[in-house]
Amino acid sequence: MGIFERFSTMLKSNINELISRAENPEKMLNQLILDMKSNLAKAKQEAAAAIADEKKLQADAETLKKQAEDWERRAMLAVQEGRDDLAKQALVRFNEAAQGAHQLHETWVKHKADTDNLKVQLRQLNDKIEEAKRKKNILVARAKRAEAQQRIQETMSGMSDKSAFESFDRMAEKIEHIERKAIAASEIQQEFEGDDLQAQFKQLEYKGSADQQLLELKSKMGLLGKGSGETKQLGRGETTVHDAEVVDDEETK
Repeated sequence: MGIFERFSTMLKSNINELISRAENPEKMLNQLILDMKSNLAKAKQEAAAAIADEKKLQADAETLKKQAEDWERRAMLAVQEGRDDLAKQALVRFNEAAQGAHQLHETWVKHKADTDNLKVQLRQLNDKIEEAKRKKNILVARAKRAEAQQRIQETMSGMSDKSAFESFDRMAEKIEHIERKAIAASEIQQEFEGDDLQAQFKQLEYKGSADQQLLELKSKMGLLGKGSGETKQLGRGETTVHDAEVVDDEETK
């Protein structure tokens, strides 16, 4: 299992554990980012060790290549000096070093490709963590809005019980009933208090006064003419004259 597979497994395990706890979303997101950073640091350490191995392979391949070149020069020197026996031994060492250098070079090439891929994945992982940090505030805001909506919904569900509203309506009706009783008691008090006969005459006098004012207003406006048949109240103690009652004596004969 590669380091990134282990990283992914650990991250998923941590996420599932936090979600199962149903903690505060903001706290959970902060913890997730901390876990991402911690696991990224571990992944970087393992990637650094892999890169170090790749560098060592490269150095070992270069060393063997240099050794092969040195043995080749020695074989050439032995030939120049007429020492074919030494030249053969130098060539044996040259072949061993050259073959080892070739194998290490091939291993290094493959390992370097792996380490280059690790570097790319590390950069991508780091970018994703930075993106998660930027998105955290948005997610926290969305979580808080969702919690608020849920609380409102729960409140509305609780208010769907009609008992409280019915009690409120009954109280309002009771208050109105008390007000009606108070008004009725006041009317009874006024009706049976004092001289009822005097009160009735006062009402008639008020009405007469209103009629008197109305006739005076019409007269002032020129709306009362001769033969109109309207009655005019002249005042208290004075007689009321009706136009219809004035008859010529001659017509009655």
